[in-house]
Amino acid sequence: MAELSDSPVLNRSSVETAHKRIKQNIHCTPVLTSQTLSDIASTPQSQEALAGTPLEGKTPAHPRIQFFFKCENYQRIGAFKIRGAFHALSRLKPEQLSKGVVTHSSGNHAQALALAARTHGVKAYIVMPTISTPSKIAATKDYGAEVIFSGSTSDEREAVVEDVIKRTGATLVPPYDHPMVVLGQGTMALELEQQVQEMVDSDSSLSVHREHDRTPNGQPAVNGNAENGSTLPHEPRAGHLDAVIAPLGGGGMLAGIATALEGTGTRVFGAEPSFEGADDGRRGLEANQRILTVKTLTIADGLRTPVGKINWTIIRDKSKVKGVFAVTEEQILAAMRLVIERMKVFVEPSAVVGLAVCLYDEDFRTIVEEEGGEEGWDIGVILSGGNTTLEAVSKMFATESRTGERAEAKVGMAGERIAENVAG
Repeated sequence: MAELSDSPVLNRSSVETAHKRIKQNIHCTPVLTSQTLSDIASTPQSQEALAGTPLEGKTPAHPRIQFFFKCENYQRIGAFKIRGAFHALSRLKPEQLSKGVVTHSSGNHAQALALAARTHGVKAYIVMPTISTPSKIAATKDYGAEVIFSGSTSDEREAVVEDVIKRTGATLVPPYDHPMVVLGQGTMALELEQQVQEMVDSDSSLSVHREHDRTPNGQPAVNGNAENGSTLPHEPRAGHLDAVIAPLGGGGMLAGIATALEGTGTRVFGAEPSFEGADDGRRGLEANQRILTVKTLTIADGLRTPVGKINWTIIRDKSKVKGVFAVTEEQILAAMRLVIERMKVFVEPSAVVGLAVCLYDEDFRTIVEEEGGEEGWDIGVILSGGNTTLEAVSKMFATESRTGERAEAKVGMAGERIAENVAG
């Protein structure tokens, strides 16, 4: 990629520019609501649900929540990653494009870069671990990329990437830790903002704030200074999201959303799985230090990566990301079941960690109760992707032992058991 000094400043204006560059190549994915899920989230958890936790015996939080789901599972290649890939390629110089692009990924970024490269008529080299799922390997090849296999550890993958660069002169497009990728991923927040405002303008009952800021004739009122019409986004307003919560793996999406929404008054939160230390973002914030490695077999396989160095500088800034929360494998599966069965939306486990936090994390729910008051919060939930299979989903719900059914990162090139992060 371009040198960091040549990259645009990470701010909302740069995200808006990125959106103009890529919008002809991406889908403006739908925003869905679910009164059933909003009602569940607005109901206190039972004492049975808190049994065996540090909160056992305490009064459960009673927030009021209205959900707006940004469905990136309906995006091209089935996930949000296409945004960052198209933006990254749009910023490369002709001489760079002529030599092709390369990345290492076992999942959605592999497919995203392959499709973006094909669209631009550029050669793509994708380094994939030998343990990648066959469906993802096939999809990447179908988009025209040359797939080169490696071991599953970061050292093995990066060594193969370096070999490709030396041999071909191809430009590396990282899965998440680069400003161009961050800006591309942030474009979903711009769409979400506009879509929610339009939905609530059409039907104010969709918002917890309902008639809070409407004039006597039923039109949306200007929330701000009467003299200059400037908005005061920290005040509740129908159509303005109080919060957005997104999955956190390498951090490109969360950093991009936080960059896009900075200064708007919308709070941004991250969500992670807690299994086997997958919550490196949350733990890193507690320790005030970025955690460099993650080794986990969480079912949320798209979130098995440590937060990137660039993304960490954004995520650790409390003015941009208000907090990061973690949920268990069982909570992820429960949220996934609700989305599939109640909303009829097919998602992968990584996509629902934000919803799981809203439903089950008492610390987060207490924040909503205390800061949202009687009205509550309108919350945008990012459903980041849907790249899984019926077979994989069936196994997740069929087995009692969740650790026994992991789709990736089981063995290395020499047959040893490895649970190292596999970049998305």
